[in-house]
Amino acid sequence: MRFDPNEHPHRRYNPLLDEWVLVSPHRAKRPWQGQQEPTHDHSLPHYDPACYLCPGNTRANGEVNPNYDSCYVFDNDFPALLDLEIKSESTKGTLFRTAPERGINRVVCFSPRHDLTIPEMDEVNVAEIVRTWQQQYRQLGNMTHINHVQIFENKGAVMGCSNPHPHGQIWAQSSLPTQVARTQRNLQAYFEKNGRNLLSDYLREELAQRKRQVLEHQHFVALVPFWAVWPYEVMILPKRDFSAITDMDDDETRDFASILRRMAILYDNLFKTSFPYSAGIHQRPTDGLDHPEWQFHLHFYPPLLRSASVRKFMVGY
Repeated sequence: MRFDPNEHPHRRYNPLLDEWVLVSPHRAKRPWQGQQEPTHDHSLPHYDPACYLCPGNTRANGEVNPNYDSCYVFDNDFPALLDLEIKSESTKGTLFRTAPERGINRVVCFSPRHDLTIPEMDEVNVAEIVRTWQQQYRQLGNMTHINHVQIFENKGAVMGCSNPHPHGQIWAQSSLPTQVARTQRNLQAYFEKNGRNLLSDYLREELAQRKRQVLEHQHFVALVPFWAVWPYEVMILPKRDFSAITDMDDDETRDFASILRRMAILYDNLFKTSFPYSAGIHQRPTDGLDHPEWQFHLHFYPPLLRSASVRKFMVGY
């Protein structure tokens, strides 16, 4: 979905981050003389002997992958976080403050096939990915020092993905990331004021308006958020109130896999290319507290603006 190019520029409010974003549809009418990304339409092999994620291959740290035939999860060989207790050097009250951050980084290989992305898999395979995410969220979230589990996928070289083998990542850490912490505060404030879930109320209004839906399934809806900033930005929301991926029953798990796959197919078909994106699941913190203010949801942030080769860099003033 795109904004009407005849629409007047205006601001829209994002209640999750408590911020206003400028929406100017006239940007899409500008002549483009900027950077164009190369497109790669060549097919990949089913198995690449040089790929460190393919079954049976040796990774950069010398470990050998098993001959896996479904999803395969391992601790990242080059983690941004370390699962070690670190003594903090107190720098309170200064302009140069540091704090230790403990966590675990994992890689989730979606398939043994080197050449299959989510839109090219069948629903059974995608449901297996969702079940793997559920297992990882439960396992990592039960660790006493882990308070947030972020499940995400950066697809495509344009998004900085270092390996074309279909995979995602999980970052589990002791503190809430900055954007999640802002969302937490706003969801909590809305719940305390209204006694209801913000995103549940939001979805109810969206379904009443019927303006921004992309896909609607029995249990989930994919829509363009009212406050969308990225080109073709989409959010997937459940119709039932629940706050984490582990709260889904079997029917919801299959339905989530189905709408996730269908949304990825729509992206691929938009510009007839393997569509790059950053996608992330947002759900309740794993601090052991009840979080009725949270509603499980997934964001798609795709960078392509008007063709397979024109990327929209997120810059501003």
